[in-house]
Amino acid sequence: MTTTDWEARYQSGDMPWEKGEGSPGLADFLRDRPDLPRGSVLVPGCGTGHDARTWARHGFTPTGLDIAPSAIRIATERTAAEGLNASFRLGDFLREPASERFDWVFEHTLFCAIQPADRDLYAESVHRWLRPGGNFLAIHYMIRDVEGPPFGCTQEELIERFKSRFEWVAGWVPRSYPNRAGLELMIWWRRRAE
Repeated sequence: MTTTDWEARYQSGDMPWEKGEGSPGLADFLRDRPDLPRGSVLVPGCGTGHDARTWARHGFTPTGLDIAPSAIRIATERTAAEGLNASFRLGDFLREPASERFDWVFEHTLFCAIQPADRDLYAESVHRWLRPGGNFLAIHYMIRDVEGPPFGCTQEELIERFKSRFEWVAGWVPRSYPNRAGLELMIWWRRRAE
């Protein structure tokens, strides 16, 4: 098993995931649901902050979390330049204790970027960072690749990993970046109250 040096990739500019804008599926989700209660959002694996800024534009209070210092620096600079209310911090979503619990956790292809051996840890982490009754919104990259990242996954695997702690609200194929059209699955879960 090899690990990816995400900081080196940001420093070298080797970022094929960087699309210059937030997820189209997230933009549509928020535009089509203007009555969602506003609250705090954790965006783990936030990269340069596009998705966190999308949440901020819709009145939420996002916190971006990433393990790459350069990603946090870029996200902070870009967000300040736009005058948006979002914060970013360096941290390991999978392994550090939750410093607070959020109303929403939003993921966009982080699940496919981590080593498959860490996927149970990922599910535990979403549960740890999300308040009871909070919402987990995820856009998964539904590819079959076993050599990654990105690593493939299936809808069946996702349901199996999350169903014990989360209630399925809805799932659909979102509008995506052109090179991912029809390859993403957006799932809205709610954390079960305890």
